[in-house]
Amino acid sequence: MDLKHIKELMLMMEKSGITKLRIKDKYEIELERQGEVSHAGSLQMAVNHSSMDLSSKQSSSILPHRHFPSEEKLEEKKVEGKCITAPLVGTVYHAASPENPPFVKVGDPVSENSVVCIIEAMKVMNEVKAGMSGTVAEILVSNGHPVEFGAKLIRIV
Repeated sequence: MDLKHIKELMLMMEKSGITKLRIKDKYEIELERQGEVSHAGSLQMAVNHSSMDLSSKQSSSILPHRHFPSEEKLEEKKVEGKCITAPLVGTVYHAASPENPPFVKVGDPVSENSVVCIIEAMKVMNEVKAGMSGTVAEILVSNGHPVEFGAKLIRIV
């Protein structure tokens, strides 16, 4: 695995909110984010491979430097409502087929048994139900986007 792939994994972790990822194959890679970080240098990375061994001290020098909002600004952005999360890893689709309308749109009311999207995993389409009653306030994942277990999909108020 090269540095480009590692950086792509780091960006995907940041976007999906995943805090820890471990991959084992002919090599082993473990990526971990520390809670509310103040800069990307606090992301720890350890890669073990016969020709590649990066410690967390070395990783901070190769990571892209980004400025994250301060904790005060993060507290201001607390959102109301609850989020429907992904029950499995796969690809999110907002409609049963490209020709069909989406299951829900922002502003639509939902009940506990309302289907809000489907997640494709290994060529199987899995319905995701709201699990709560309320109104769709925000759709957090775009159509056709891959998601991890626990990723926030839709915010309900």
